[in-house]
Amino acid sequence: MSADTKPWGNYYRVIVVLVGFLCLTSICSNYIIINFTFICMKNDMSNAIPDSNGTLKSIYDYSSGEKKWILWAVALGTMIGTLPINVLYVKFGARFPFFLAGLTSIISTALIPWAAGLNYWILILLRFIQGLAYSADFAAIGLITVRWAPLTETATFIAVMTSFTGISSTATNSVTGVICESSLGWKWSYYLHAAVGLFLFCLWYIVYIDHPQDTKRVSCKELSKIEKSKSAAHLDKSTDVPYGKLLTSPVIWCVWLNAFFEMSAVIVCSTYMPIYFHEVLGFGVTETGFWVALVLFIWLPVRWVSAVMSDKMTCVGERAKMLMFNTVAVGGTGAFFAVIGFIPAENKYWSVAAFTMTMCCVGVNSGGFYKCGVLHARQYAHVVIAAIQWTKCVALFSAPAMVALFVTTESVRTQWIGVYLVFGGLMQITNLLSYCIFTDKPASWTNSDEKPVAVSKA
Repeated sequence: MSADTKPWGNYYRVIVVLVGFLCLTSICSNYIIINFTFICMKNDMSNAIPDSNGTLKSIYDYSSGEKKWILWAVALGTMIGTLPINVLYVKFGARFPFFLAGLTSIISTALIPWAAGLNYWILILLRFIQGLAYSADFAAIGLITVRWAPLTETATFIAVMTSFTGISSTATNSVTGVICESSLGWKWSYYLHAAVGLFLFCLWYIVYIDHPQDTKRVSCKELSKIEKSKSAAHLDKSTDVPYGKLLTSPVIWCVWLNAFFEMSAVIVCSTYMPIYFHEVLGFGVTETGFWVALVLFIWLPVRWVSAVMSDKMTCVGERAKMLMFNTVAVGGTGAFFAVIGFIPAENKYWSVAAFTMTMCCVGVNSGGFYKCGVLHARQYAHVVIAAIQWTKCVALFSAPAMVALFVTTESVRTQWIGVYLVFGGLMQITNLLSYCIFTDKPASWTNSDEKPVAVSKA
């Protein structure tokens, strides 16, 4: 049976995106489990030790300083891993390097409960390894988009795959909240995530092909749709990345700047929302898990609908659409983010609403700076998106640093005002900058003026 007669032949790109998305979610979930289990671990007295006053204290009850290094270890691993993993992707494609990253994440996650009970610095090392694995995520998104997305579905591909952050937070916080309150205890959340991850990455290795034209699973109709309007340079398997020209492009730097400050807001939300809801707003553990999961899930329909609008809407020019979506994604996020700290704790549901609106605004970024980066860099978009991962690594440092600068007691709401206000203001500035720099045109160094190659079947 040929690909043209198989039911999946005309939609194989959908299968690739779905499996890739699930694997991205797995790696992200593995590193954020600890954000919620911090709440449960401190009540685990199975390995209690006396403190300076002789009072028994759980060895898992980490101080703010210790938590900071646990979070920073992932950021450091991701920063160090971003460049090497991108080189591996360029040389070998995404199939094997991403599979290897998945196995690394799975093993390190399964060992976290053991390390936490044995030695703090072994825990830090495993968190660093989780960061190395996580560095594979954004380059994978870029390469899947470049190789498998038709140009008319760019925003949709990016929206679906970058939804992994919200889905992983929703699933992990919900599942971990239930497991923490059950007889199993917090450790089983790590074991469950590792088991699911192993299944998903085996599926990835079976399903993913680096080049659509290299497999007979893809029909001629599907291949034609994927390659439509792409230049010969775009489809060339051996194209060298012009790093010098890419790194001196004002458009690309503006994309990265917008991404960095928006990512900072996302990191603060995903990392500190459970703590803020529990300590400041006074929600219980189960309630915290529910509300955090709801906030991080409800923005996903907004993300998917806005991506389809960005790809299909023709009544507005591409650049105008890009600026409109970016204004909501970065400017709107900054506005809602800035007011969170001013909402009194007794109006806790207004705080939940403000967090929800912040994340909903984030949800439209696939039609903003992401799309600008992809349309401008074309076949080199995976490098641009991988660098967005690097800005996220910096955000993994800057967000905890900003919290450490302003917040000494997590339960005091007014101490959080500075965190939300600074990041919110910076997002307004970077959004205004995009009006002067963003473009929907391909860069000269992409050679995108060449005629598209004829569709051929490998």
